[in-house]
Amino acid sequence: MTMAPETPTVALRHGRDLVTPELFARLADFCAEEYEHERSMAERIMTEALAFVDVMGRTGEGMSPSAVVDPGWHTFMLHTEEYAEFCHTRYGRFIHHAPKSRYRDRATMADVVARMRAHGYKVDESLWGTKADCNEPTCCGDGPCC
Repeated sequence: MTMAPETPTVALRHGRDLVTPELFARLADFCAEEYEHERSMAERIMTEALAFVDVMGRTGEGMSPSAVVDPGWHTFMLHTEEYAEFCHTRYGRFIHHAPKSRYRDRATMADVVARMRAHGYKVDESLWGTKADCNEPTCCGDGPCC
């Protein structure tokens, strides 16, 4: 009997793991309350925002968050002491937010998603506007877009 060699799996990273569980909980609570999201959605947004900031900080490249993820970055920045310490500890500099500096079209968001994946992050594409659109009635619930 021939067995296929095992391929080691690499665990994808999650942005929420970049901060302590206590800080993540405070950020998610704030995001949920401030932007009127369900807690589970606020957690997803914060996870993506933290990964996004990390990739920008590590690469030094300017990137645009999606309209859905941007409030997560705002939430972190509003926790100024924690945000400043995070930036200076991880990157040696403050990561500034420049509103309206980039476009948020599908191609730009696909590039951001690709960069995040290249840095080992699991990406929730539904928050970036890059998930395939569903074309009813062909979408039956088991395709990549459903």
